[in-house]
Amino acid sequence: MKKEEVKQTKIVNSKRKGILSQKTENRKKKKKTRRRLSRLKFEEKIVQIKRVTKVVKGGKKLSFRATVIIGDKKRKVGVGIGRADNVNLAIEKAIISGKKNLINAPITKTFSIAHVMKANYGASKLMLRPSILGAGVIAGASIRTVLELAGIQNIVAKQFGSNNILNNAKASIIALTKLSEKIALGKSQSLKKQEFYNKLMRKYKKIKNF
Repeated sequence: MKKEEVKQTKIVNSKRKGILSQKTENRKKKKKTRRRLSRLKFEEKIVQIKRVTKVVKGGKKLSFRATVIIGDKKRKVGVGIGRADNVNLAIEKAIISGKKNLINAPITKTFSIAHVMKANYGASKLMLRPSILGAGVIAGASIRTVLELAGIQNIVAKQFGSNNILNNAKASIIALTKLSEKIALGKSQSLKKQEFYNKLMRKYKKIKNF
């Protein structure tokens, strides 16, 4: 019985050590990302400042909600939301949340997107379409700011459904993430096809030599 107890304690200790090591690694990664973000220069655009109410025991509590779009005009974009009693504090919170939720937008050589993309968030629907050089950003409201801060210069965007600023901004970010995911999938598939054809050619050459 003692040997079994010793084994169980060893297993438990090893598991604890593994969990602790994972936590420390995650903390280190977070610190590194924060340092990288602090070095980079971002442009911040306040899209909306709204008064929000929350029902509490005493009644209604008033606060401010700020939505900020952050980007470096070199593929990185993010939308941040911050709530606070003070407007300045809400903006600061929104900037921090925007830096946490940054995405890499896929941009072509003509500073446009690869193909047509549709996305929706809530009641707002969106369609992004690539355009030729010199066309500019043909879009409105928060969609325009997101695309400009991403570094896209030639694009056409069509908005359907609701005119909610926050929802439209989030829908545009969803569309850009979908685009990047599709491009990555296409690249991986093309690599697999190349490997398959290379194997076939090697087999064919071997048979030919015999």
